[in-house]
Amino acid sequence: MGASCSGKTTFSKALAAKLGVPHVELDALHHGPNWAEPTAEEFRARVGEAIAGDAWVVDGNYGTKLRDTVVSQAELIVWLDLPLRTVLPRLWRRTLHRIRNNVELWSGNRETWRDAFLSRDSLFLWVLKSHRRRRRQLSALECVRLRSPKEADAWLEGFVPAR
Repeated sequence: MGASCSGKTTFSKALAAKLGVPHVELDALHHGPNWAEPTAEEFRARVGEAIAGDAWVVDGNYGTKLRDTVVSQAELIVWLDLPLRTVLPRLWRRTLHRIRNNVELWSGNRETWRDAFLSRDSLFLWVLKSHRRRRRQLSALECVRLRSPKEADAWLEGFVPAR
């Protein structure tokens, strides 16, 4: 879990590979063509199906829509709690890369200048508005809290799966 551009997908893919289990990206299950969003019930069903196996690594948040669908079944929650001074420059670089290179995201979606910078759905606005709230919410969870990219890398490097 963590803010946009905190490294959730990169971290979770590496952890899933280390564990030899499937990686589930919530954004891929959430964003339909033309950025269409499923209802909360549809989304919970998609996620429930994706985590029906014995072991998995999920990346993403979606707490409002998912409620405790993932959290209640997780053995471990890792929170990448990076400061805004780290997240915002990463978001800037990632957004520019995606727009300039016309990167296809989930379900054929692509980021645009308008959506990124001129929309009320701007991810930049979302990160700024949700940062404190997410910190309050995630502070209440029992989790591994990693506060820097270096700390996240060290934790992942030292992580030894239970046998």
